[in-house]
Amino acid sequence: MWIFKFNIVAFMLLFVWQCNTVALQDVTSDLFGVENYGTVAAFGDFYADKQTDIFIIREQSEVLIFFADSNKPYFKPKVNISKNNLPRGTIITSVVPGDYDGDSQMDVLLTAQSSTKMTTVFIFWGHNQTLDLGGRFTLNMTFADQPLVMDFNGDMIPDIFGVTDQDPLTKVCYLTNRSPECQNALTSPVKMRIPNSNAFIDLNKDFTAGKSVKFKQCFDGNFTRADIMPTESPAVKIVGQSTFVDFDGDGYQDHLLPVCEDAACQRSAIYLAKSGSKEWVPVLSDFQRRDTIWSFVAAKPSQPLTLHHGDYNLDGFPDALVILRNTSGSGQHAFLLENVPCNSASCHSVGRMLRIHWDQSDLGAIQNAVMATFFDIYEDGILDMLVLSQAEGKNDLIIHALKNNFEADAYFVKVMVLSGLCSNDCPEGVKPFGVNQPGPYVMYTTVDSNGDLKNASAGQLSQSAYFSLQLPYTLLGLGRSANFLDHLFVGIPRHPGEMDIRKKEWTAIIPNSQLIVIPYPHNKPRSWSAKLYLTPSNSVLLTAIALIGVCVFILVIIGILHWQEKKADDREKRQEAHRFHFDAM
Repeated sequence: MWIFKFNIVAFMLLFVWQCNTVALQDVTSDLFGVENYGTVAAFGDFYADKQTDIFIIREQSEVLIFFADSNKPYFKPKVNISKNNLPRGTIITSVVPGDYDGDSQMDVLLTAQSSTKMTTVFIFWGHNQTLDLGGRFTLNMTFADQPLVMDFNGDMIPDIFGVTDQDPLTKVCYLTNRSPECQNALTSPVKMRIPNSNAFIDLNKDFTAGKSVKFKQCFDGNFTRADIMPTESPAVKIVGQSTFVDFDGDGYQDHLLPVCEDAACQRSAIYLAKSGSKEWVPVLSDFQRRDTIWSFVAAKPSQPLTLHHGDYNLDGFPDALVILRNTSGSGQHAFLLENVPCNSASCHSVGRMLRIHWDQSDLGAIQNAVMATFFDIYEDGILDMLVLSQAEGKNDLIIHALKNNFEADAYFVKVMVLSGLCSNDCPEGVKPFGVNQPGPYVMYTTVDSNGDLKNASAGQLSQSAYFSLQLPYTLLGLGRSANFLDHLFVGIPRHPGEMDIRKKEWTAIIPNSQLIVIPYPHNKPRSWSAKLYLTPSNSVLLTAIALIGVCVFILVIIGILHWQEKKADDREKRQEAHRFHFDAM
């Protein structure tokens, strides 16, 4: 009977545990306290402590940097770029942290829109884990749209790429040593769509990032036009922002495009184009829940249709967060789109599709959501969620933080590639972390628990405009395979004219680890170094609890047996004493 009751209790505990594995937990107050308002604009390790900080825009006129802390609230505002540090009437449209002058310290780039609708670029230089607020730098060139931050010349210092208001040719601006130099970028003119969704990403798996969809960096390091993917969008009315992820786990980056099929945005879809293909394949077209049809929110110039990607369940296939509205009502909520095997003939050529999680009550409880993205709040390798909502009567958005309690004990590898401008001898003794390096490409190949070959790839900070909200590292899920990672490849951009691909391979990487790669010197991959930091999985904790439980159980049994033996000894002693008493008589 006692064993039966114990089994019931164990079953109930297991049931409760399993229920908690799929839930989201609101941890907003733990993270921000009363400071949970503003627009989350970017992420970056500003303090160079290997903890990701958050950049938030308030009232479209100031930027606050929230540093990660070990005490509640876990994110506290420490650095403030106020409206007094900017020209009067400046409207901030985006924030892009990065090391623009090559001193291995994070600077902050702001794009702002003026009355002429042109985009101006401001940069505040970093120094000793803070900003020189009095030394604002203004680029003497305005752009027709928000620029793309990329490493155009392969020197591992971010550059500024875009179309100016002066001529239709693309321009690239270098800011090395704080000496601006702007020149023509591409040899042929390109008509950029506004709002643009340009990307700096490797599309042909040569471990060298290429510009956008129409240009790639060839074997000699130069950019040339190459129609690797469809150059025309699907026949739809409204086209959203392009995103690039390894959707089907084949090691190649795929092009995802959210669209509205009619002008009123009543019918929505998400299309995918594979590298080397000219065909758009629908991976999500069913937006109906019971009798209600949901759709994308009609795009605004400052906030176009956007997917924010992340592998929330660590199965090796990137999922997405998106904002949908009720076409027959006024509801507007954030939804999770899970990457699942294809069960429709329309996506058969891809093998994967997106499925909407309709029953995520924690996401559904947030009214008037306007933006949602993934963020590893506790730096444990599990992607949590940040959702921004519009409160009535308030100008700034409200920030909601949701902890992902996914506990299926899946594994991951987290890779951050630094600039490699210095290793252990950085100027002024700064740590080489936290430089937000665009362009590196990461790919792994391994064997899963079934013996099948598994691979995945991702680009680091491939997009920067219109709140792309990409994390300064790549987080690749491994599924439930606890095997060592067989091969991990890391590649970086190379100089124009350079023939050799800058790529290095690491083998036997431990799962649930963070690998920080320092590509120094850039042109000698054999000399690159890596620092490995382990994140114990949930199974380690469960194993420890089980071991302690077994030890306690054995100690209890030993104690009971010892107590029974002691009682028996006492009984024998009393009997012996009793016999001795009668013998004495």
